[in-house]
Amino acid sequence: MAEVIGSALTAKAAGAGARAIAERLGRPVETVRGWLRRFASRAEEIRQFFTVLLVDAGIDPAVPGPARTLFADAVNAVVGAWWSVTSRWPHVGTVSPWAVACAASGGILLAPAWPLETINTSRL
Repeated sequence: MAEVIGSALTAKAAGAGARAIAERLGRPVETVRGWLRRFASRAEEIRQFFTVLLVDAGIDPAVPGPARTLFADAVNAVVGAWWSVTSRWPHVGTVSPWAVACAASGGILLAPAWPLETINTSRL
């Protein structure tokens, strides 16, 4: 499922509309719109989260330049994080950027409660 949703997000970042994406993926348009809206509503948080992962995981990370939309910036950060992860752990390269995004987000990237608030228990 991560691959299907990732394909929809990538198509939207490239400028496609929900109806065309839904038709291409064979999914209901309202389902696709839901994915796109949820991702768009937290695009900045997603961009930040995956940019940090990109920098932290990369051997020699290259942060993507700005895209034409925040949505596309967030998608680029996900793909950039995948690139960094695969540079450090080459066997990860056998999975897609969206499988890495799923793992990095605990499988809840588009869930209502993501991103989860973290608590630093090592500090008072």
